[in-house]
Amino acid sequence: MAPSTTRVAVGLVALILSTFCGASAASAQAQLVYAPVGDVTSVPAGYVQFCRDNPQDCREIAEDARDVVLSASAWRDMQLVNDRVNQSVEPVTDEDNYGVVERWTYPDDGKGDCEDYVLLKRKMLIRAGWPRSALLITVVRDKKGDGHAVLMVKTDRGEFVLDNQEGRILRWQETGYRYVKRQSQFDQNLWVSLGDTQTTSVVASQGN
Repeated sequence: MAPSTTRVAVGLVALILSTFCGASAASAQAQLVYAPVGDVTSVPAGYVQFCRDNPQDCREIAEDARDVVLSASAWRDMQLVNDRVNQSVEPVTDEDNYGVVERWTYPDDGKGDCEDYVLLKRKMLIRAGWPRSALLITVVRDKKGDGHAVLMVKTDRGEFVLDNQEGRILRWQETGYRYVKRQSQFDQNLWVSLGDTQTTSVVASQGN
């Protein structure tokens, strides 16, 4: 093979490898910023009870699945809602508040547990014009292994978590939680498995 032909062949191989590696890196990055979604799974009993009590908030509405465009103003609005709810609702268990083990409801009395924080944040963002399909009630295991609920917000820059146990809004993979299941983006009354995915914690630096 002539030297010039050899150089062309080597260049083509390098281009192919570069393209393949680039595609693989992009795919890995996409998997990193979005939680892996599995099959349809069971609906939490608390959500069934919430829908029975609030049927207007669980109506089946035909809509395309949309992600939030995470502009600077959208980030500020999300942070404002998260802070306002976390600061205005007193954390109280359902047993202490209602005398039952589990009840999902809006914290209209200023008290509630994790699901109630989530429901109110979701309601406020929907009223502000955010797409319901991007605001997903999610069941996790927290850092202690206890059951917990958070609001996952699906955006064009990945998925973020609004949490009453954490003042910061973190990427889903930074919470240290084990993800169990959440609402489907296509139908709020269907729930999908998240594969029991374990994540790592992000520790705030000094001065933050």
